[in-house]
Amino acid sequence: MTASPSPRPDSPSLRPPAENAPIHDAGPQKDSPKQLLGVYVKGMVMGAADIVPGVSGGTIALITGIYERLINALGSIGPSLWGVFRQDGGIKGLLAVWRRVDATFLLCLVLGIATSLVTLAGIIKHLLDNQPLLIWSFFFGLVVATVVILLTEIKRWNTARASLFIIGMVTAVIISSMPMLASTPSLPYLFFAGAIAICAMILPGISGSFILLLLGAYDTVLEAVHTFNLTIILTVVAGMASGLLLFTHMLKWLLSRYYQGTLALLTGFIAGSLLKVWPWKTDALGTLNSDAINNVAPWQYPTGAHWLTTLGLMLLGAVLVSLLSWWGHRSNRS
Repeated sequence: MTASPSPRPDSPSLRPPAENAPIHDAGPQKDSPKQLLGVYVKGMVMGAADIVPGVSGGTIALITGIYERLINALGSIGPSLWGVFRQDGGIKGLLAVWRRVDATFLLCLVLGIATSLVTLAGIIKHLLDNQPLLIWSFFFGLVVATVVILLTEIKRWNTARASLFIIGMVTAVIISSMPMLASTPSLPYLFFAGAIAICAMILPGISGSFILLLLGAYDTVLEAVHTFNLTIILTVVAGMASGLLLFTHMLKWLLSRYYQGTLALLTGFIAGSLLKVWPWKTDALGTLNSDAINNVAPWQYPTGAHWLTTLGLMLLGAVLVSLLSWWGHRSNRS
């Protein structure tokens, strides 16, 4: 009589539904070509989300079930890799390092993100400038559905977890309400902005592109990607790499010890970001332009609420998130 297979995680995000289950670094997984294609597609969705100020690629990683693996892979990058390389040396050492950092997974994910940045940056910038109500409605529905799904994964709410949720939400609201800088950024400033933005990108709910917007670097970076300005692109990428290596170690430690509390905090970040993705926005004069930042009631919107279109796009965003969650659930079981 054969033993029954051990149960697999059924969470679409991080861990099994234990009360405070820590994440564990199970090492790199062996992926089939089909699974690697799935990682690439998820990277494309993350990249598309990261382009929009107010939507985090980390949110997509969380809802599609690759967030834990991403944090584990990035968190394994550090001085200890030198010891891994020295143990075998040469080609074997390099392969050992490649496996330790789960580099095949990271490569497919980065290629997916880069594909979106190169192909969609101009399209999304055009939509943000010319059809802001439509694109914000879509992402508002996406974020609302994400919050609902993640709230169901927090087990046994208590005062501490509720407090962390509120802290995360208030923090995101404060960040979303900060005034934006409008200076022309220098290369050192862009390096710094990239380091700060990547920390936000890896956090669900805090948009790295919105951080760039607050720092006055968003238009410069988006234009550089659109026109292939390698000087600016490489400077920002170098800043992102530096910030990423420092930040992910801390986040991995928090998730490994305080999973449920950290998840409550991250969900609060996502809920607070709803202020930024509210669809009905005007500028200080009550008119529409690409820099509109003031939220208004739908019936106060200069061109009308457009209920049928906006609610339809919100529903579409919510359905997409539900499908992504289902896909992440199915991927974790396969």
